[in-house]
Amino acid sequence: CRERRELPCRSSSFETPIKYGRFYCNFIILSQPCPIQFVLSFPPGFPPSCSPSVPLPFTMSHGTTTLAFIFQGGVIAAADTRSSCNGLVACPASQKILPVHSHLVGTTSGTSADCALWKRILARELRLYQLRHGRRLSTAGAAKLLAHMLHPFKGTELCVAATLCGWDGGERPSLYYVCSDGTRLQGELFSVGSGSPYAYSVLDGGVRWGLTVEEATSLARQAVYRATHRDAYSGNCVDVYHITSKGWARRDREDQLQPRFQKSWEAV
Repeated sequence: CRERRELPCRSSSFETPIKYGRFYCNFIILSQPCPIQFVLSFPPGFPPSCSPSVPLPFTMSHGTTTLAFIFQGGVIAAADTRSSCNGLVACPASQKILPVHSHLVGTTSGTSADCALWKRILARELRLYQLRHGRRLSTAGAAKLLAHMLHPFKGTELCVAATLCGWDGGERPSLYYVCSDGTRLQGELFSVGSGSPYAYSVLDGGVRWGLTVEEATSLARQAVYRATHRDAYSGNCVDVYHITSKGWARRDREDQLQPRFQKSWEAV
């Protein structure tokens, strides 16, 4: 009869396959040599050491308008909903503000697929941290973790620019900007995207600590509307999120072609 051999279980097989932007493969090694060997024949050059570079059919130019600022009522994050690709509108109703957990959201700018992928990776790592330590990682820690995971891809075609808006349980919220080129900044006001210069022109004169929730929400919508009026890569609707000590809350999506926006634009 054949001798039955059991495969040893390694603790590394339960670890996350992605650590700080690097992929690790887990192998199961036999404790004794196996008499039966499988011979696999592959064509020359397979598997490749790296994925081949495929030329793009056209320039993948894109743009957006996202913003976030801190006031006495928490954090307001706003963004438009137009996803563009070169001169085309790829999606008029995309979601550029992505919730990470109950007290943390991130505004995304860059390549949509890259932003969605790294949001899921960050959410997974933060959930694992919470399960291991019994508490949520702070916004500063989440920003540092994301910056370390993106750092190995510096100089590649990866394009991710995120603003992390969170509440850590203290008396004040937190706001961090993280980019795939290695930038990590802390501040109270950020606007990212091709329409950010036009949004700053509204935010610099209107943002102050004593704003009410309705005033802050209206200011954020007005800043995105003015940016979309000048920037062709931004447009369609406006998404607004409000982050407080109780978590994040999403406001109703509003179309920028509504008469209310037109009247507020003429009044400025």
